[in-house]
Amino acid sequence: MRTPSAFTGGRVIARLAVLAIAFVVTALPTASSAATIEEAYLAYTRGDYTEALKIFVPLAEDGNRDAQYSVGVIYSNGRGLPQSYVEAAKWFRRAAEKGQSGAQYDLGVLYAKGQGVPQSWSEAAKWFRMAADQGKASAQYNMGFLYSQGQGVGQDYAQAAKWFRMAAEQGDVDSENRLAALYLAGDGVPQDYAEAARWYRKAADQGDTDAQNELGSLYGNGHGVEKDYVEAYRWFELAATRSPANDFETRENAARNRDMIATRMTPAEIAEAQKRAKAWKPQ
Repeated sequence: MRTPSAFTGGRVIARLAVLAIAFVVTALPTASSAATIEEAYLAYTRGDYTEALKIFVPLAEDGNRDAQYSVGVIYSNGRGLPQSYVEAAKWFRRAAEKGQSGAQYDLGVLYAKGQGVPQSWSEAAKWFRMAADQGKASAQYNMGFLYSQGQGVGQDYAQAAKWFRMAAEQGDVDSENRLAALYLAGDGVPQDYAEAARWYRKAADQGDTDAQNELGSLYGNGHGVEKDYVEAYRWFELAATRSPANDFETRENAARNRDMIATRMTPAEIAEAQKRAKAWKPQ
């Protein structure tokens, strides 16, 4: 189960750090212990945290990395025992040092936020990179973000593009957005409006309203795609009507763009655009 990024500060990258039990059991020593840890996961999901801990803790103390990660998650969430980021970090570290990618990622989150450990971007980058190297999309996104901002690593847009691309190719919507923006600006990659449109379209098709607004602009200007006011209106309309209530900036910007493009359209074209927006469904 994916644990979203802890980073905030950009309209594309706002995410919430929510630590969750990973329903993946790997590298267990015997079939019987696999069944036991499965029982612990089931107990956790039905809210029987006391029973889950009775199983997880002995396994964790015996060195089972998935159980160690799970104990860290329970400490982080404060379910079944008092919340303690210090204890969470301790158990995440034990599992992370054994190569558990979820623990590597969540330990990186704690370092990024300074929870249970001293705040350190370089330590966050260290653990995110380990998880990213194992293919964890959220960690790849965070590495891209760190390189784009120069936090914990030297600012390097080419490296940012590399990591965003890895996550985007796994369908990570925020990475698709970020990679599109790099192509739009020509940062770390050659400027390429067609590539920007391609990645914005992938994110827009998933329902990301920032990408829908950007894609509308590309259609309205004929950048990377054939100029098409009907398509531009459709994407602006979707962004304006589907943006979360707390995302006032995107909602208002998309609405202004939609109303501006409407002045260049016939009533029939507006009706067609509205029909397409109404029929749209996320993919």
